[in-house]
Amino acid sequence: MGIIVQKFGGTSVGNVERIKNTVNRIIEEKEKGNDVVVVVSAMGKTTDQLVSLANELSSYPAKREMDMLLSTGEQVTISLVAMALIDRGYDAVSYTGWQAGIVTEAVHGNARILEIRTDKIKSHLEKGQIVIVAGFQGVTEEGEITTLGRGGSDTTSVALAAALHADRCIIFTDVTGVFTSDPRYIPNARKLQAISYDEMLELANLGAGVLHARAVEFAKNFSVPLEVCSSLEKVEGTFIEEEVAVEKNLIVRGVAFEDAITRVTIFGLENGFRNLSDIFTILADHHIDVDIIIQNQTADNKTYLSFSIKDKDLKDTADILEFNKARLGIDHFETETGLSKVSIIGSGMVSNPGVAAKMFQVLADNGIAIKMISTSEIKVSTVVDEKEMIRAAQCLHNAFELDAVEQNI
Repeated sequence: MGIIVQKFGGTSVGNVERIKNTVNRIIEEKEKGNDVVVVVSAMGKTTDQLVSLANELSSYPAKREMDMLLSTGEQVTISLVAMALIDRGYDAVSYTGWQAGIVTEAVHGNARILEIRTDKIKSHLEKGQIVIVAGFQGVTEEGEITTLGRGGSDTTSVALAAALHADRCIIFTDVTGVFTSDPRYIPNARKLQAISYDEMLELANLGAGVLHARAVEFAKNFSVPLEVCSSLEKVEGTFIEEEVAVEKNLIVRGVAFEDAITRVTIFGLENGFRNLSDIFTILADHHIDVDIIIQNQTADNKTYLSFSIKDKDLKDTADILEFNKARLGIDHFETETGLSKVSIIGSGMVSNPGVAAKMFQVLADNGIAIKMISTSEIKVSTVVDEKEMIRAAQCLHNAFELDAVEQNI
């Protein structure tokens, strides 16, 4: 048959009964005659609990030590899943990220995968064994343990599927697929039967927690057939593909939202390209992800610059700007927290003018102030007060009638 990579998230392995259910899913795939590689997350809320412990001991836990700590969660899960499979009579072996040959860049807390050395995994598959791999982690060339950022187990699974030339990668989660918005907060959100790589990438980047953005990047770059489905319900999930045939009137496919956004505004810059380049180069060198950027010129021929970051990067960003204030020619900078980002996404937007105007009108009609705007061919993002985030998302979901669209794919 072929190689199938399965990924099970924390909810899917949250207790003994759910681990048994996960093992049943693994066995079902193995009994079809496929070679199976399984990627698992830490059990339930384990990662959150470990983070909480660290924060009780340190206001700013050392990033290297956080990786050492957080990587232990998945190690518990891989051993338990392997034990359960062996108990059922199936030959299985568990590996941490570094044992599985996952090599990353030397960035703690949010590393990117550089290479996967698959010889060891392939040798076990050739023997008919099921290989269980810890998600979310890898190792640098120097032997330092790293983690891939929250949701990084998705990336582990898709990267393994690409490296092994797998026939399919299945992401098992606690929802039945990809929805038009987060059904936990938008009750009338509907499941999509299929969505394109580009649309899914935008959704993931803009706050949809169902898939890690880097996982979608890997899937798109290496044409990995990807499916998101429920680990608890045996129903068809959502297929993520290069091209998706949809109804002609389905201009907007989804509404995404993300809280914990900060706006940083820099004042007093001299006009010129060099200052802008230097600012964002320094931030990039310190692995600060900058999102929406707005530049304006004042009456005295000065420039002020606003950009958005995630709250978790605020201290590092402030320290970097303060340290480099003289070099960058910054007069002063201000920050505004308590913000969120609400976005609409759809490949049909590129050929349908007026979508952004409708979005802005909907928000205005509902008294929701827009603080920043960013657009691309397939998305429009707005920054609004965090307290308005869910209401804004619900208003947009209703206005674009995402709950009323029948998905004929």
